[in-house]
Amino acid sequence: MMTIDPAGRSDPERPTTYIHFSGFLAHIENGFNLFAAFSILALILLAVAQVLGRLLFNTPIPGFIDITEQAMAIFAFAGVAYCQRVGGHIRMEIVLGQLRGRTLYICEMLGVMLIAFTVALLIWGSLYHFDRSWAIGDSTMDIRLPTWPSKLVIPVALGLLFLRLLLQIYGYARLVANPARQPVAVPMIENVEDVAQHEIEEAFGDETDEEASR
Repeated sequence: MMTIDPAGRSDPERPTTYIHFSGFLAHIENGFNLFAAFSILALILLAVAQVLGRLLFNTPIPGFIDITEQAMAIFAFAGVAYCQRVGGHIRMEIVLGQLRGRTLYICEMLGVMLIAFTVALLIWGSLYHFDRSWAIGDSTMDIRLPTWPSKLVIPVALGLLFLRLLLQIYGYARLVANPARQPVAVPMIENVEDVAQHEIEEAFGDETDEEASR
């Protein structure tokens, strides 16, 4: 899938405020995604240090398992809103791929609304667990690492995802009202050729643009 955001294209009904807020939210999502990526890199380096320390000096890193367990919440949830924005989540499109126009947009909107409802429940549940961890001073078994920071990451990341879902509900709603409008900041189904072309452009962006301009 691909997220369409026709900034700069001619459209008299272009929702400027919606586009600006989507762009602002995208910057936050990018930051969270980078945070998740750096957490993975940090864990890899920590694992290398753990192996080398145990092998060469017989000195493992204290609390390695505790640190790994707490960091899992970061790379598992911090990038979820970014993935939703770019349409990277795995989903079945056997039926949706056969739909067109208003029918497709209605089904997409209903699906996003169902996801938003589920995410809202998850936010409530994760906030409860964060509050409980904060109140009782919960910590890990080995080095007594506080667990509330990792439990706070989950509702914050899901809250960001919830905002993205609300934007996409609006994006699909405007298409339901008028299917002739240009899709803005919503994932759209692509065929195999389009997906391959986008992957080529991402890998050889500058070279592809230069060849196309010749």
